[in-house]
Amino acid sequence: MSSTLIFPALFTFSVIFLFASGCQTDKLERVSYTSQVAGEERDFYLYLPNGYKFSDKDWPVMMFLHGNGERGNGKNELDFVLGHGPLKEAWIYKKDLPFIIISPQLHMFGMDEHTAYLQNRDTTSFPKRLEEGVPERAPFFDTPEKMTGAESELADYLTLPNGWERVERDLIDMIDHVIENYRADSNRVYVTGLSYGGFGTWHLASSYPERFAAIAPVAGWGHPDLMSPIAEHKIPVWAFAGGRDPVVRAKHFYPGLNKLEELGHQQVRFTNHEDLGHDTWKRVYRSDDLYTWLLSQKLDRTASK
Repeated sequence: MSSTLIFPALFTFSVIFLFASGCQTDKLERVSYTSQVAGEERDFYLYLPNGYKFSDKDWPVMMFLHGNGERGNGKNELDFVLGHGPLKEAWIYKKDLPFIIISPQLHMFGMDEHTAYLQNRDTTSFPKRLEEGVPERAPFFDTPEKMTGAESELADYLTLPNGWERVERDLIDMIDHVIENYRADSNRVYVTGLSYGGFGTWHLASSYPERFAAIAPVAGWGHPDLMSPIAEHKIPVWAFAGGRDPVVRAKHFYPGLNKLEELGHQQVRFTNHEDLGHDTWKRVYRSDDLYTWLLSQKLDRTASK
């Protein structure tokens, strides 16, 4: 079953999956749009949770920004975005997450020309949703790094190159499309992401602070220069690091988080999983704590007035 419609010349809509088994009524849709960056048609995944089909209520919206290894052309490579994060938890592992989830795919921007793990990917490794049960979970990364405290250290760059900041207008258009065409609560829009997506989470919140009820960057720190709009709009923050992460060091989180406190922001959480490495996101997105916290946050439109 499929249907198509046009939305401000940027979006087309098609249903690609419908899965119902027992009490499962969740649904994964594929939405086409024209990227303002590349001028090409791409797709993003849109997840509708259990109960959405039979409810008249407005649902919270979670935008998930993946890491560097899941980039692609937004078409036949889109399934790479199922590799990690809340969409994988909801669709592959059938975790009951009461969010509309927007999951786009970041352009390559030439990263595949010099990044081995992007060059050597295999599309047969796409995660698959099983008709019965769920697949086995992958083990955590090896962590030869010893656990140790991390002293604060400011990194010498604002954010990682060729990241989500280059497509921020596309991301906001996706959110607007979902709010206008689905039963979505505009006062409960959240953004979270891992690694490159964690950096993108900070950037998007800094650029559009009036849009988000809370943010949760995982394995991606925020530069102090991004913090003023976040503090001004009092966006609740829960950041996560891995104490044994050799890629995104915990010590780089502290300057930005301290800047938020210096600016008077009081809704800041920081969890450092000292025993984990870069894939801290596996524990974060598997547990209920983050989702429960997000659902407790609601946009206060009077905060900046």
